[in-house]
Amino acid sequence: MTSEQTAKFEIVAREDFSDATYLLEVYHPLMAKAARPGQFVIVMAHEHAERIPLTIADYDTAEGTITLVIQAVGKSTREMQQTCTVGSRLHGIVGPMGMPSPLGQAKKVLCVGGGLGVAPIYPQARGFKEAGAYVIAVIGFRTNSLMFWQDKFESCCDEVIVCTDDGSAGIEGRVTAGMELAIGRHADIDECVAIGPPIMMKGAADVTRPHGIKTMVSLNPVMIDGTGMCGGCRVKVGGQVKFACVDGPDFDGHQVDFDDLMSRLGRFSEQEKSAMKRWSESCRMAQQVPDAEPSGPDPEK
Repeated sequence: MTSEQTAKFEIVAREDFSDATYLLEVYHPLMAKAARPGQFVIVMAHEHAERIPLTIADYDTAEGTITLVIQAVGKSTREMQQTCTVGSRLHGIVGPMGMPSPLGQAKKVLCVGGGLGVAPIYPQARGFKEAGAYVIAVIGFRTNSLMFWQDKFESCCDEVIVCTDDGSAGIEGRVTAGMELAIGRHADIDECVAIGPPIMMKGAADVTRPHGIKTMVSLNPVMIDGTGMCGGCRVKVGGQVKFACVDGPDFDGHQVDFDDLMSRLGRFSEQEKSAMKRWSESCRMAQQVPDAEPSGPDPEK
């Protein structure tokens, strides 16, 4: 691999939003040029690492970078949290993958992000604004210490409604409370885009359904190859089986079978716990420092 190719996978910036959520800015000019709102990449941190699908949270064609916001919840994402520092390089990154989000001709759009979903909803909000729409953002967090990117949304949105579960910032309640507030103010919302945990997206679709507001959600089921061959990311939409990696990740939220999606997401929980346990134990062993110098000849002499 040439030095130019290697540089494409270099981590040039990192920011930690909390003890579990962190941002990586990766240098890859071609991908930054090709990326569109709603698309994702598949990342391998090292040669033997798991393939992890991550939604593109931002991209900068001038700097040649893409931005990924990651939550350390399992073995692989926690390992990346430890090893992915500025100056280090990812072993591989493939993308952009998936169908770009259709920005359409909507004149007034509601962009809703919950928790980690706040990151991937940002390029959508910016894209709608660049297309000439009036954009209302609703972003939700558990508490104010977990908030991030409010300033980025304020720079590209006409209105920003912040929600926190404990009321420590913005209005108290989940994003559905902010959505109700926005819909109450604007009876002419053409479209809603919601990204976050499945239960949040299901709640968002339930809010917009009575108002007849078109609602798109971004699904991130278990995914392996990202090309539609493994079938691991299949979801039920309108009674039909779709593959999130090639047919999505955006789907009509009023047609998604969220109960089936949430059931599938929990099918590998025991394996995930086992992998996390093995990795945690190996990390503790690696951190142990011997009390005395090893006996025997010095291999360097």
